[in-house]
Amino acid sequence: MMKTQNEIIKQGYNALINSLGITDTIRFIQYFNPGKGDYTKERHQWLDEKNLRDVLTEIKELEIEDSNQYEEIIE
Repeated sequence: MMKTQNEIIKQGYNALINSLGITDTIRFIQYFNPGKGDYTKERHQWLDEKNLRDVLTEIKELEIEDSNQYEEIIE
């Protein structure tokens, strides 16, 4: 039987709580931000002006600059 979206969300929260505890689950959830706006529409404002080589170069630069992005301590 297929689960509803709400059932999946509840099961996910329960898995986090069972694994991390309530305090660390809250800290984990606060770390993520769903953002706002329409990414699909907005990306054309900057992506349409770039070629594939430019995009690949920027990706490689980000990998070097941000290689430890998840090593920070969440407080």
